[in-house]
Amino acid sequence: MFVPVVDKDQNPLMPTKPSRARKWIRDKKATPFWKNGIFCVRLNVDPSDRYFQDIGIGVDPGSKKEGFTVKSENHTYLNVQADAHNKVGKKVAKRRELRRSRRARKCPNRKNRTHRLANSARIPAGTRARWDWKLRILHWLSKLFPITHVCVEDIKARTIERAKKWNQSFSPLEVGKQWFYTEIEKKWQLLTLQGWETQEIRDRLGLKKSSKKLSETFDAHCVDSWCLAYHAMGGASIPENTDIFCIAPIRIKRRELHRQKESKGRIRSRQGGTVLGNGLVKNTLVKHDKYGLTRLSGVNARGLFSIYNLEGNKRLTTGAKRSDFRLLTRLNFNYRNGHSSKV
Repeated sequence: MFVPVVDKDQNPLMPTKPSRARKWIRDKKATPFWKNGIFCVRLNVDPSDRYFQDIGIGVDPGSKKEGFTVKSENHTYLNVQADAHNKVGKKVAKRRELRRSRRARKCPNRKNRTHRLANSARIPAGTRARWDWKLRILHWLSKLFPITHVCVEDIKARTIERAKKWNQSFSPLEVGKQWFYTEIEKKWQLLTLQGWETQEIRDRLGLKKSSKKLSETFDAHCVDSWCLAYHAMGGASIPENTDIFCIAPIRIKRRELHRQKESKGRIRSRQGGTVLGNGLVKNTLVKHDKYGLTRLSGVNARGLFSIYNLEGNKRLTTGAKRSDFRLLTRLNFNYRNGHSSKV
């Protein structure tokens, strides 16, 4: 296992061994910190050398789970299995349905207006959220490691044979994929492989892929992402690090006028928003006196806070006082079952 290292300006350096990181911390040459569940160190002095090796990320897209592997020629630094961001499109469709139904009732609604996005180059909300989630993970990893290459398994939509080129533009998968590739090329060197090419690499190296796609193991998705990173970086044919770090997008309720299901007395309370008041924001990592590391979720009329665990959507309490916890940092996603580089 290796520990990510950044300099005094938060620029990523080459990772180091845990033993060296412990020595830096003991000698006050570095400060330990956590970056979304990953243990890192920040140098308090100028680094003795700024020599960089090529580091690549293998990306294995999926409909439910996705794999990311950070690898150089000599070492595998991190394996990440992420839950796909796949529920935005249905929420947008439901919001449109509710907005149109309000126009026939005596309740707050805006007037119908001309479709301002017609005939404009845009990506649907659900497609944008799915591919932007992958891009956000790449940007997060690039703040920990000096990334140079990104190798993606190229997935294709089924299109009509012998059709014109415009046939592919009707597929959200193709539209989102091309946008994703364009954003990658702005910052890193892009490599792509077909699915059968990834399988050939896996078979040649003697690696097995599990048929249980939803299991949180290395051979479910990260084995493919490792093969993609291996294709870009080379190195040993056997992965020396098979620990995985699991993350999931945080489901945030935004711009919802009121709850869809009315409560007693036909009252529809407001729902959504991220600001809790007093400078507090939802999904902030806090350290509770009783429950330890948790995240904020909401506040009631009495000023008591709801806190949830970090491994899912299990609510721990709805009666937390402001004096019971200490604010740490804003969370970008939930993480669970992580095998991080602790020292």
